[in-house]
Amino acid sequence: MGTLFIVATPIGNLKDISIRAIENLFSVDAIACEDTRRTGLLLENLLKYTEKKEKPRLVSYYEQNELDRIPEIIAFLKDGFSISLVSDAGTPAISDPGFKLIRECVREGIKIVSIPGPSSVLTALTSSGLPTDKFFFCGYPPHKSGHRKTFFENILSSQHYLKSTVILFEAPHKIIKTLGEMKEVFGDIEIVLARELTKTYEEVRHEKISESLVHFKKKSPKGEFVILLKLII
Repeated sequence: MGTLFIVATPIGNLKDISIRAIENLFSVDAIACEDTRRTGLLLENLLKYTEKKEKPRLVSYYEQNELDRIPEIIAFLKDGFSISLVSDAGTPAISDPGFKLIRECVREGIKIVSIPGPSSVLTALTSSGLPTDKFFFCGYPPHKSGHRKTFFENILSSQHYLKSTVILFEAPHKIIKTLGEMKEVFGDIEIVLARELTKTYEEVRHEKISESLVHFKKKSPKGEFVILLKLII
């Protein structure tokens, strides 16, 4: 029986890769990845840190093909081969494909080893200035407007009991609409918006939702957003 390795990769700055991650990526039989081109480029940049001369086999594994890929990967692992799972950036399975494969490996008794590393959730939290003793990560809001409103209302209700820092993800083309709906439910509260973390144009903004709306309506937003807030209930 082989081993499934869950390997965190940089969210921006390539120097954030760990020594253990490099050793693993160049020693496994194959790497399951969202984008073979992107992972291939990462491996090209990492070759200088290893004595290996060739990159391992890459297998595409993304949301649209994961149900087809899972039986293939499980069979590969049962034959005694090792596979690393990576996402496009950061820690796999955190609002990215991977959970279903990992769940199936647990069911099949296949060994799973997680190699920790970069995470935009923790990077944003620790630089936000918001309480870090408890946090509630909610991932991406639902696509439909009505579902998003219910989603935010449920977060508001939960904070009567959790009283934690709330963390969300959002895509740049949806940030204006999402912020507007958050303002309707939460009021014009102070939030933290983080984007392009560890990259050249990293930005962490501390302001009211209305100020964020004004700013990003004038300047077209780029890069995935991490939204952080602390609701005072």
